[in-house]
Amino acid sequence: MEEFKNILQHRILVLDGAMGTMIQQYKFSEEDYRGEQFKEYHISVKGNNDMLSITQPQAIKEIHKKYLEAGADIIETNTFSSTTIAMADYEMEEYVYELNYQSAKIAKEVAEEFTLKNPLKPRFVAGSIGPTNRTASMSPDVNDPGFRAVTFEDLRKAYKQQVEALIDGGADVLLVETVFDTLNAKAALFAIEEVKEEREIEIPIMLSGTITDASGRTLSGQTAEAFLISVEHIPLVSIGFNCALGAKQLTPHLEVLAQKSNIGISAHPNAGLPNAFGEYDETPEQMAAQIKEYLDKSLVNIIGGCCGTTPAHIKAISNLVENYKPRYVV
Repeated sequence: MEEFKNILQHRILVLDGAMGTMIQQYKFSEEDYRGEQFKEYHISVKGNNDMLSITQPQAIKEIHKKYLEAGADIIETNTFSSTTIAMADYEMEEYVYELNYQSAKIAKEVAEEFTLKNPLKPRFVAGSIGPTNRTASMSPDVNDPGFRAVTFEDLRKAYKQQVEALIDGGADVLLVETVFDTLNAKAALFAIEEVKEEREIEIPIMLSGTITDASGRTLSGQTAEAFLISVEHIPLVSIGFNCALGAKQLTPHLEVLAQKSNIGISAHPNAGLPNAFGEYDETPEQMAAQIKEYLDKSLVNIIGGCCGTTPAHIKAISNLVENYKPRYVV
C-alpha cells in the first residue's frame, strides 16, 4: 500500500491495455476455450475470456508479458466478468473463486519476474472488478420501471467472493472499473471494505467510471462531478474514467475530476471511437498525441488503454510519460 502510494507521488504510472483485443488475435476455438478441464462442458463457452486463465494460462501470461515489456507498471487480471452474476451466462458460478485466484496468480508471477529484473521499476497487479451485466439503479424492463434484475445484496455477495479470491491470488491493487451504475460500484466498494476489516489489511483501491455518451454522463445519469461526490467518502487511491470514449473525448471529464479531487486521477481510454464494424482504428501515435494533452495539463497520475489498445499503444504512452511529472496530489 505505502510503496504504491509513494510511487504515485513521484511518477506517472502506466496501466496496461486491452485484454480482449489481445485474446482475439489468438482466434481460439470452442475446444481451446474448453481445454482439458471443461472438455465435456454442457453448454458453449466460446467467448468466455476469463476462463482462459484456467484453460489457456500460457496465452494470458504472454499477453501480460507483452504489456510489461511495453513499459506497463500495472497489469490487470483477466477477471472483468469473474463474478457469479456475470458467469451465470455460462452457468459457471461455482468456478468463480478459481477464475479469480488463477488470474491473479498468473499476473503476479509475471509481474514479480519483471520486478526482479529491474527492482527500480516495480510492477503491480490490479485485480480487475467489472460492473457485471446487471444494473441496480435501473429496470431492464421498460414496461416495469420499478423492477430490478439484481439487488445491492446480490452484488455485495458476488463482489466479496471476487475480492477475496483476487487478494488470495496476489493482487496488489483492486480496480473497480467501467462503472456505468454507481450503485453497483458502491456494492463493490462496500464488499472491499468488509474484506479489509475482516482480514485487517490495507490495499489500494482504484475506481474508474465510464461516460457512455456525448452528454457527459454515466449510464445511471451522473456527471463526472456527481460520480466523484457519490464515492469520495471511500478511501480511494485514484478515481478516473475508462472505456466508451477515446482519449480526446475524455479530456473535459478528466479536467472536472482533476479540479475537484485531491486523490490520484486515472484514465484508460479506448483507441478512439469504434468504426462501423466495431473495430478501433486509432494508431499508437495518434492516441499518444491526444494523451499528451492530459500530461501538458497535469491531469493524470495513472494512464493506460482500454478497448482496441495493444502493447504498441502502451509503449507509445510509456515513452511519452517519461518526460512528465504526475499531477500533484495533496
